[in-house]
Amino acid sequence: MSLALTSCSEDHDSDYENIDLTERINAGGETTIFSTTTNAFSSPAPNLTAAETDNHFIGDLLFEASFVTAPAQVNPGLGSIYNNSACINCHPRDGRAKHPTNVNSANGLLMRASIFGTDEHGGPVAVPGFGLQIQNRAISGYTPEAEYIVTYTTKTETFADGTTITLRKPDITLTDTYIPLPAGVMLSTRLGTPIFGLGLLEEVPEANITALQDINDADGDGISGKANFVWNPFTHQTELGRFGWKANTASVIVQCAGAYVEDMGITNPIFTLESGHGQTNGGIPGTEPEVSMETLEKVALYCKTLGVPAARNTDKKEVKNGAKLFAQLDCAKCHVPKQVTGNASVAALSNQTFFPYTDLLLHDMGEGLADNRPDFMATGTEWKTRPLWGIGLTNLVNGHTDFLHDGRAKNIEEAILWHGGEAENSKNKYKNLNAKQRSDLLEFINSL
Repeated sequence: MSLALTSCSEDHDSDYENIDLTERINAGGETTIFSTTTNAFSSPAPNLTAAETDNHFIGDLLFEASFVTAPAQVNPGLGSIYNNSACINCHPRDGRAKHPTNVNSANGLLMRASIFGTDEHGGPVAVPGFGLQIQNRAISGYTPEAEYIVTYTTKTETFADGTTITLRKPDITLTDTYIPLPAGVMLSTRLGTPIFGLGLLEEVPEANITALQDINDADGDGISGKANFVWNPFTHQTELGRFGWKANTASVIVQCAGAYVEDMGITNPIFTLESGHGQTNGGIPGTEPEVSMETLEKVALYCKTLGVPAARNTDKKEVKNGAKLFAQLDCAKCHVPKQVTGNASVAALSNQTFFPYTDLLLHDMGEGLADNRPDFMATGTEWKTRPLWGIGLTNLVNGHTDFLHDGRAKNIEEAILWHGGEAENSKNKYKNLNAKQRSDLLEFINSL
């Protein structure tokens, strides 16, 4: 009996490759924080100067500020039409928003919109009377652009060992529009994403990202990857897109400015017109931006300088085996583990080696995930590779594990099973793993 157990144990151990994950523990380089609490996404990078830390905390307060209807002494200017009233409401605890049970409540879900064609900068064309985002809430005396309505469809995936999983897809459309919706409107659902580590991603040299492109799949592995190049309304030039689900935004400060005006109806020095400008249901006239450039800069600094949670359990043999499988299944070809930064205006972000598990490129993810809404160079089936760092702490910090752009995946395994297009082969390899191998791969991803 004893001999049999020993033999089984040795065979089991031989399944695990002696892969060293030590370097990857510091997921954010010197910005890494070691926390496994509900504040794991909300701590400043430990290598900031005292002055930067002070400004970080000022930005924290601004990020959490709730706006109200004008006139008011504190934080006026909400609306007239909007989706939410504070940055933190779409990025709870600086993390990931949950797919809501009530899509028209205050939550982290919104709908982007456009019609066929491109604007003068190559971007999506705003829907006449509605703009580029559907605001489903309004202050007193005004009418929301529409209400969201959601229905669900299901499909079943079967593993090689016969295990089946039913996946549920939300289909969100519009109802009760304040004016008739023009024909040919393309809609795309978005959920708020974690905001830690954005400063590091902004400082990856452009040449490093474009070097990962294989637009014509020259190596024949079925995985291409291309960069999105987008209009930057702050610098007034076309630049590499790095942020947003389709990499349609070039910098953190523009991402913040866009969220202020589109999500909350708060004008600012980059976007000076109300989201409902020129519409019969919105657009409160005003001559001054409702938040200053200083506010934008402080909030952007906050987003840039949040510490990145460290990887965990890297010595566990299951995690090491999962890391090996992650590479064998070609997951790492898009979720590229390692990146580096160049020189940055914030010294704490300069010359860092870090592990976000993204190439920051667009990939065709297949019809199952398609929103069929182009965004600059991103097609209707392409999405930017999401960073995986911190993903294993989502349930601890945010109390859920809703993943993908609309939160359809209820855990990491479901997210894998929604992969298609360039990731179809990787998904099928995952489906062919046995239960132990699948568990190890998921344990590795949950260690990040």
